[in-house]
Amino acid sequence: VQLQASGGGLVQAGGSLRLSCAASGRTFSSYALGWFRQAPGKEREFVAAINWSGDRTFYADSVKGRFTISRDNAKNTVYLQMNSLKAEDAAVYYCAAFLDYSGSYYYALQSQYDYWGQGTLVTVSS
Repeated sequence: VQLQASGGGLVQAGGSLRLSCAASGRTFSSYALGWFRQAPGKEREFVAAINWSGDRTFYADSVKGRFTISRDNAKNTVYLQMNSLKAEDAAVYYCAAFLDYSGSYYYALQSQYDYWGQGTLVTVSS
């Protein structure tokens, strides 16, 4: 599967942004999807993930209550709605995917993901 992230940009602190990740392939609904981010000088970290059916979501503590991950299997797209953005949310955001056979995975683990998009830059001004 190929992933194409979009929607990044410049936003003021406290504002909102919605990222999208469009996937190719006919088996999109079989994949778990995740968002990760990497700020300058820092390691890439987990942000949010959603299982194949969309009935389970997972979030990093730092974004809980502010970010929402969702998916539209008919459009082969996963979204990350980001509200109440903070300066520390500024990073390159990556979407990623892996085949979700059983639902028994550690969805926050980067090594779980087999496919990665190219990243989209989010800049937050204070």
